[in-house]
Amino acid sequence: MWNYFVRKIKSNLECFMKIRFPAVFLACLCCYLGSPGLMADSPAAVEVDNDTFSCIRDMTPVRGFYVDNLSGDLDATLAVANAPDGGVYPTGSVVQLVPGEAMVKRAPGFSPVTNDWEFFELDNSPAGTEIRKRGFADVVNRFGGNCLACHAKAEAKWDMVCETGHGCDPIPLTRDILVLLQKTDPRCKDNPALTAEEVGKLQALQQALQPSN
Repeated sequence: MWNYFVRKIKSNLECFMKIRFPAVFLACLCCYLGSPGLMADSPAAVEVDNDTFSCIRDMTPVRGFYVDNLSGDLDATLAVANAPDGGVYPTGSVVQLVPGEAMVKRAPGFSPVTNDWEFFELDNSPAGTEIRKRGFADVVNRFGGNCLACHAKAEAKWDMVCETGHGCDPIPLTRDILVLLQKTDPRCKDNPALTAEEVGKLQALQQALQPSN
């Protein structure tokens, strides 16, 4: 019975990032990770498409979020992510907190208003990733929050990357729930089995996210 229940919950979770939940509950989820074409793409800029994104756990973990570098310079990205006084992330850096959202550092000057970050909303399935929305200053996530408005609250030294203590508004998801969302990324081939306690937490999350009458 539990095995069936676990499969059901995990199936529901695959749809989690596709459902439009009440904005009051998760308006700034994108924090805790202009329109496209704001400036002409320079030769140094990275290309980003559906194939850019895959299992979140294939990236490198840093204090609960994940990073990568599309230009191949992961060491430079990690150096900034782990710097006690912050710094400017290099071109190609990818930052993700949950499987359904990402931010990618474009070439210098690509979008000054966002510190050259491009924000992404992702629809994920076992078949891969589909970019649902992408852009710069005008991107509003599926929960009703403007990504830039959230990230702009980070202190300048953190280059618009939000963590506890960086100046951004907190998100209404516990650390345990964030870990569960990362563990159940439908693109990953090796998702671990869920415990009864984890199933209960996901069930509670699903109930909390149901629109009120």
